[in-house]
Amino acid sequence: MVSTEYERRIAARFATFDQDGNGYIDREDFSAAAKALLAEFAVPARSDKGQALYAGAEAFWQGMAGIADRDGDQRITREEFVTGAVKRLRDNPGRFAEIARPFLHAALAVADTDADGSVTVTDTARVLQVLHVPADTARAVATALDTDTDGHITETDLVPAFARYFTVPE
Repeated sequence: MVSTEYERRIAARFATFDQDGNGYIDREDFSAAAKALLAEFAVPARSDKGQALYAGAEAFWQGMAGIADRDGDQRITREEFVTGAVKRLRDNPGRFAEIARPFLHAALAVADTDADGSVTVTDTARVLQVLHVPADTARAVATALDTDTDGHITETDLVPAFARYFTVPE
């Protein structure tokens, strides 16, 4: 049972990872996210960008499983996610950023349609929507990530924000 406000907020983040809505997070959720991003941006799975995204998704899954899969069944329940986040990440958001970085780096490369090292606010919102963030929320979040208001988001903007979102302080 989730007992603190902090734990309730972390539990709400669970749905972001449970791409198929089956009540647990597994490797397939990370692969499905990668596949959906590649389809959204018309990037072939066998391309360098596609392979990097799948490798990043696998690394992210392995990191999450290492933190949260307490019973070793290769599935993370909501309770395991909350417990793993609370016990292992609350005081160390940088750890979460490092786990997520390979996936985020590759996702940005996929969404970087002009290969300039940044992603437009619009394309960032597209990425978020592919990951099941509601359209209005995705637009608001993408806009907020553009702290210098130049219309572009870089990995330097995204990774710390992503870590903060998933390791919200008490």
